[in-house]
Amino acid sequence: MTFSAPAAVKAKRIESIDLLRGAVMIIMALDHVRSFFSADGFLYSPTDLTRTSVLLFFTRWITHYCAPVFVLLAGTSAYLYGIKRNRKQLSFFLLTRGIWLVLAELFIVTLEVTFNPMYHVFNMQVIWAIGISMIALSAIIYMNRRLILATGIVLIAAHNLLDAVHVPGNGVDSFLWSVLHEPRDFTFGYFTFSIRYPLLPWIGIICIGYCLGSLYTPGYNAVKRKKTLLTLGGSAIFLFVILRAGNWYGDAAHWSVQDNPVFSLLSFLNVTKYPPSLLYILMTLGPALIFLAYAETPLNALTEKVQVYGRVPMFYYLVHFFLIHLFALIAAVISGYQWTDMILTTRLSNTAALKGYGFNLITVYMAWIGLVLLLYPLCKWFDRYKRTHQVTRPWLSYL
Repeated sequence: MTFSAPAAVKAKRIESIDLLRGAVMIIMALDHVRSFFSADGFLYSPTDLTRTSVLLFFTRWITHYCAPVFVLLAGTSAYLYGIKRNRKQLSFFLLTRGIWLVLAELFIVTLEVTFNPMYHVFNMQVIWAIGISMIALSAIIYMNRRLILATGIVLIAAHNLLDAVHVPGNGVDSFLWSVLHEPRDFTFGYFTFSIRYPLLPWIGIICIGYCLGSLYTPGYNAVKRKKTLLTLGGSAIFLFVILRAGNWYGDAAHWSVQDNPVFSLLSFLNVTKYPPSLLYILMTLGPALIFLAYAETPLNALTEKVQVYGRVPMFYYLVHFFLIHLFALIAAVISGYQWTDMILTTRLSNTAALKGYGFNLITVYMAWIGLVLLLYPLCKWFDRYKRTHQVTRPWLSYL
């Protein structure tokens, strides 16, 4: 997720950035459709190599690219937003939008995912992580840019050194450590906070994205930018392969040779997302940077449509979750379940009343394609509305 510049800057939006963001928005929806529609998702993890299929594994794996790209481009867009503003203005915007994203995660997204206003579990996931990272960046931007870059590299490269550190119990210290590095659930009275996106590596990624924004300043040489992006992306992929091949460093989940070469490859690619390991970040952001390098070409009929999704990411995110859950409710009723079974009181996969619910991957893909096509006219309408009214309605910058 990221934010848009005001109307005066609209004509200078970076199409390659919107295109990459749009592509991962489309891919992201596949994972969420899978969660609500796949029968296998109620039985086991799609990355469990003892039970998964190749197609199911890659259906999940390809969506690994989404969150790191969202956070990286949030940092890049922050830099571009600040070009025509002073640091105080940029800091205030990052702070307030970060707060809005946290609140949206806790209250709007939770309601859309559960359809239950009394749901007691707050899933602190990607929108929450982006929000807190923006809040952190609102202070970090006052640092020297080289120091910001160094901070990002250290947080990404060194946070796996903390994997062996654990703070047991349910106290404030345990909660804060979980927020920083170790995914856990905490119950305080009626409410449970499920921390799935610890912050240290995500703050590192948004710092790197912020520094990346300097490549897109007006007048920057396009040839040099492409060369830099290719070098950075290629280096990230190379480092991933080297570190992963020897299980040297960067992921606590080591790969191993499996019964056949295909599953050995799956094991090699099966890196840790919660929190995102160094290898996970290298594996996802390396190709993303290469994509950016080659995306600076005139849009065609397809990429022009993909870009539309990338121009309104928060609108897309909120609408797509509501539609997925609504369609899943309808699918459950058609399958013989009660509509109330889709009003969640626990995690979807743990809902006893939905035992036996779900569809094969072909149906999942059909539902995903239908959702993306349905979202296109909605996103196109909102993009047009946003560009037309942003000067008179500044709150649109938060969507």
